[in-house]
Amino acid sequence: MASNHSQKVEAIADHADADNDSSHVNAKSIVLSNEAKFEQANAHSLINPKKEITFTVGTNDIAEAAHQIADQKAAAAKAAEEQAAAEKAAAEQAAAEKAAAEKAQQEVQQAAQNAAAASAASAASASSSAATTASTETTTNKGTFKLSFYDPSVLGSGLGYGGVAANLSVFPKGTRLKITLSDGTVWYRTVNDTGSFAAGNPNQLDVAMPNSQIPSAGVLTATVEVVG
Repeated sequence: MASNHSQKVEAIADHADADNDSSHVNAKSIVLSNEAKFEQANAHSLINPKKEITFTVGTNDIAEAAHQIADQKAAAAKAAEEQAAAEKAAAEQAAAEKAAAEKAQQEVQQAAQNAAAASAASAASASSSAATTASTETTTNKGTFKLSFYDPSVLGSGLGYGGVAANLSVFPKGTRLKITLSDGTVWYRTVNDTGSFAAGNPNQLDVAMPNSQIPSAGVLTATVEVVG
């Protein structure tokens, strides 16, 4: 079938000079030639249709690269999240360990303070008890006495070293005496014996003591008080 173009050419050819048959023939030939070429082009297009370039999602290189980039970003984000979680856990553990160490140190310090307080209280209690004992102890000062010494075991006596021989008219047997030496030393003795010396020396006491402990001076003086 002739195209619009060929029809226009043919009409032009028909209006050409009628006397010029050769020109009319040539125009007709050009139109037919063009129509043949057009029909041939249409036939070729039908036999070999134009191939269009298409991209199937997920199979071409661009889509694949996009998927890879997305996967890498997701992996990096996950790794960063895991790293942050690990760092947070480590920080929490370190804080817990620090708190436990500080608590243990505080407990040790508190225990030491409690022990010191208990020791101080015990010492204060002992001091108070001693002070109470001293304040409740009633004594009667009997003046200054001479002191001599003897070892009962040497004399064959079984009275021991806790006694003292005295003038029984001054200190009856069983009297408890507080003997204070000039250097501040205090002895407590109980009258449990007498001697011939006591009759003529009522202001003298004979103190029982091992020979190894008897003062080298032999005779001393002391303040004597009756306890109780």
